[in-house]
Amino acid sequence: MRRLAPALVVFFVWAAPAHAKPIVNVQASSTLGAAPLTVTLTASGDAVSYHWDLGDRAVADGPVVQHQYGPGRFTATVTATAADGSTAQASVVITSVQLTLSGPKIGTYGRRARFHGRMAPALKGAPITLYSGETPLRVAKLDKKGRFSARVRQTTPATYSARYETVPSNPVALAVRPGLDVALPRSGMIGRALVVRAVLRPRSSGTIHVRVWRGSRELAAKDFGGRAVVHLSTRRVASYVVRIEVTPTGAFAARRKTLRTNVYLPYLAPGARGPSVRILERRLAQLHYLLQGVDSFYSYDTLDAVIAFQKVNGLARTGRVTPAVWRRLQVVHTPQPRYRFGHHIEIDKTRQVLFEVDHGRVVRVVHVSTGATGNTPVGRWHIYSKVPGTLPTGMFDSNFFLRGFAIHGYPSVPTYPASHGCVRTPLWAAPILFGSSYYGETIYIYY
Repeated sequence: MRRLAPALVVFFVWAAPAHAKPIVNVQASSTLGAAPLTVTLTASGDAVSYHWDLGDRAVADGPVVQHQYGPGRFTATVTATAADGSTAQASVVITSVQLTLSGPKIGTYGRRARFHGRMAPALKGAPITLYSGETPLRVAKLDKKGRFSARVRQTTPATYSARYETVPSNPVALAVRPGLDVALPRSGMIGRALVVRAVLRPRSSGTIHVRVWRGSRELAAKDFGGRAVVHLSTRRVASYVVRIEVTPTGAFAARRKTLRTNVYLPYLAPGARGPSVRILERRLAQLHYLLQGVDSFYSYDTLDAVIAFQKVNGLARTGRVTPAVWRRLQVVHTPQPRYRFGHHIEIDKTRQVLFEVDHGRVVRVVHVSTGATGNTPVGRWHIYSKVPGTLPTGMFDSNFFLRGFAIHGYPSVPTYPASHGCVRTPLWAAPILFGSSYYGETIYIYY
C-alpha cells in the first residue's frame, strides 16, 4: 500500500507597517488674484483630521476651509493626522495682489505721460505690463519697495491699466489735448515784421481761434484751421496780448495759450518820452534797479538805472538803450548777492554797483562810484553814524562805516571809480538808501 507524502502549506499574512504617514493632497480654488482674495482650500487623503495654518496667522480645521487674504504672499499648510496619530503635511502658495496705478488726467499730443504704480506684495523684479485698453504697451519691473513707472507717448485719449499676470489695477483715463506750437518774439522793433504763428498737431485735431489786444483795446478776432498766421502792426510803440484758443474735434480736449509782446524803439536816451520808456522802466523795476517811479520820461533816475544795468551785465556804460540792451533785458534775472543773511548792503567795486539785500534777495541795485585810487576799504563794516542833509564837503545823507568813509549822495557819480574813498550814489537815490539803512547795519565791500 502506497503511503501519501505529507503536504506542507504556508500562509503569508501582510500587515501594514506601524505608524505609516497618511496620504494628503491640497488644492486651492485660486493661487493668484486681486486682494482681498477669497480662496477655498481642500485637503484630500486617508487622514481622519486636518488642521490648517493659513499663512497669515489664521488657523482652521477640516478638509475644506474658506479664507479671505489681504495683500501679500502666503503659504497655506495643512497637517493631516491618521487614526494612529501619525501626521503628514502639504502646502500651497497663495498670492493676493493689490495693484494700483496713477497718472495725469490730461496729456499733450506727441508728449510722453508718466504713470506710476505700486504692488503689494513687493515682488522685486516682477514684470508689470501697462495696457491701453486691451493693448499691451510697456513692461516695467518692480523695485524692492514694489514700485514701478512707465512713460507712454500720447496720440489719442485712452484708458490705461497695469497688470501682473492676470491681476489688473484700477483704470486711469487720460484725455489728450492737441499739440500747439506757437512762435512769437517777446518783442519787436518799430518797422520790422512781427508775426504770430500757430500750428496744431495733428492738424485735424481742432480749429484755432486767435484774439489780439493792443493795450486795452481788443482787435478783430480770427478763426483758422490747423494753422494760423497773424501779422501784428509795428508802425508805433505798442504792447500786445495774444490769446490762442483751440476748439477740439473728436475726443481731443480744448486748450489755450496766452502770449505777450512789445513793439519798442530801437534806441533810447535821456530826454526820450513815450510808451517805450515806460516799457523800459517797468522792466528795470521788475529786476530791482532803483528808480523814482515808472513813467514815460527818460530822466536822470532812468539814466542811472540803465547805467547800473549795463554795469551788472557787462555792457558799455553809456546810459543809452540800444538793441543789445533790449535783448539783454528780455533774458536776465535779478542779480544775486554774495551774502544771504539778514538785511545788509554790498558794494561790488569791480562792477561799481551797490546791492541792498534783504534775506538773500537783492531789493535795490544802485549805480555808484568808489575811490579813484582803490582806497575804498574792502571788508565787513557796520554803520556807526548817520548824518542827514549836506555836509561842507558836498556829501549828502551820509552813512559812515569806517572813520571818514561813508556811503553818501554826491552831484557827480561817474561810471568809474572817482571818489576820494567814499561810496558815491546819485543825489536822488541817497535819501532812499539813508531811510532804509540803520545804525549797526552790515556793509560788505569786495571786488
